[in-house]
Amino acid sequence: MLEELIVKDYALIERLSVSFDSGLNILSGETGAGKSIIVGAVSFLLGAKVDVDIIRTGSEETSVSAVLRYDPQNQEVYNWLSVKDIQADEGRLIVRRNLKRSGRGSAYIQEVPVTLNDLREFTSFLFDIHGQHDHQSLLRKETHRKYLDRFAGIENLVQEFNTLFLILSERRKDLEASLESERDRNKRLELLAYSVEEIKKVNPKSGESQELENEATRLGDFEKLSTHINNAVSAIMEAEPSVLALLRKTRTSLESAVPMDNHLEPLTNRLNDLYYEIEDLAEQVRMYRDNLRYDPGRLEELEERLALLYRLKKKYGEDEDAILTYCKEAEQEIESLNHLEEDREKLKADIENLERDIMERSGEIRKRRSAAAEILASQITDILHSLGMPKAKFTVKVIPKGLGPRGFICGPWGSEDVEFLISPNMGEPEKELIKIASGGELSRVMLAIKTVLAHSDTVETLIFDEIDTGIGGEVALAVGEHLAKIGALKQIFCITHLASIAVRADNHLKVDKYVEGERTVTTVKPIPQEERRREIARMLAGDSAGSAALAHAEELLSKYGSGN
Repeated sequence: MLEELIVKDYALIERLSVSFDSGLNILSGETGAGKSIIVGAVSFLLGAKVDVDIIRTGSEETSVSAVLRYDPQNQEVYNWLSVKDIQADEGRLIVRRNLKRSGRGSAYIQEVPVTLNDLREFTSFLFDIHGQHDHQSLLRKETHRKYLDRFAGIENLVQEFNTLFLILSERRKDLEASLESERDRNKRLELLAYSVEEIKKVNPKSGESQELENEATRLGDFEKLSTHINNAVSAIMEAEPSVLALLRKTRTSLESAVPMDNHLEPLTNRLNDLYYEIEDLAEQVRMYRDNLRYDPGRLEELEERLALLYRLKKKYGEDEDAILTYCKEAEQEIESLNHLEEDREKLKADIENLERDIMERSGEIRKRRSAAAEILASQITDILHSLGMPKAKFTVKVIPKGLGPRGFICGPWGSEDVEFLISPNMGEPEKELIKIASGGELSRVMLAIKTVLAHSDTVETLIFDEIDTGIGGEVALAVGEHLAKIGALKQIFCITHLASIAVRADNHLKVDKYVEGERTVTTVKPIPQEERRREIARMLAGDSAGSAALAHAEELLSKYGSGN
């Protein structure tokens, strides 16, 4: 529902802020006052294509924003907002669109930038505009199926069918991929088996290369290493004097001095600690020297082992961990490939079961669509007859997609397409709705459809422009009656010149155009109840003060007003 509309620098509108209520909202005004500009501004907000000429003369940018309220039970709206991660404020949203004279524009939902396609898609869940405008679902064939399914009460059944159809499509893709891979399966198995065997034969260990390289370096520089270690052992414990001998002498001297000055005791303790540490270090280095052995055969073994590991690294990974990971994954793939035939047979069985289920469901859907199509067409035709199209015939065509080897060919939404056709006059062939020349006729067709679907349609706001074109008298009364009926369930906006329609309003707004400071300005204001009589009189006779017109207006309001 549209709660508030704010328009800035759009066509003749400098700045406009107007609030709306639920029910039937009528917009009336003198010819040329700018009633269609309001619809144009709403169309612009909903994502319609426009030219920069709609920007008010003297301005560089136009902006239209709105506060929208939606039914939390509207699953299409809820799902769309969830996917886009847009949070509503207790069922309310702010939608805004701007256009600069340079041609650059922007659109936002709750201050989240969206593309124009996103804007059109989202607002199509909430609005239908009917007249000479782009934003009307009736002209899109894909919506005809939705209307019929809604009328037939099979939306959940069709959605379940769609879910199964998508699952079937994925299963078929998996089977196709499986069959294509069969040609390469044996070659791949052979390659993987060879790789696993090669890796397991070498049997690498995590971090092995680094350890072997350290040992090889040690053996390769054995002579230098032995010299350095012997020099270290000699200096610490074998030379005259050695480090340990000097420390023992120093230690004895300090201990002898402590009785003379106890301040030296901490230093003596530290020296004792140092002595024992050096003594332990000396023993460790000596043991290292005594264990040093030069083994030419071991160096050769190391070099051969490192060569094997290097070859594995070139093929399977940069280190032993990567090689082991490759081996594990290769074994898993071998297992998977060995079960491929078994999986393929299971996949074929799943596909057959899904196809059987889908064919059964499509048959039920086709049966219920065909039955509902006749009833829907009949009800819409009857309403069209009362709306000034007495010879019109409305048809809901349920068109099979064709026959395949297993029966009817199915698509994502069933085995048939749905299309609305109309013959406006007797003797004329049925034609697509988009080929109806008159915006007024198209609006009346949608009024008839919306009347039939009023209780099940999830679109909450309908806008009718030009619905009164070429009608009057009893037809106009019938149009007003149907608008009022839908208005009891939906928010309706209707631009009209006819008093017999305007009197049905729950909320009546007047569009005025006047000159202010050498500029033409369009405004929209609610008409207080006491002034409605004069506006209805003006619409009846072009005279808001004539007693006859006022009396007639009073009679119409009394008879057809929203409170009656």
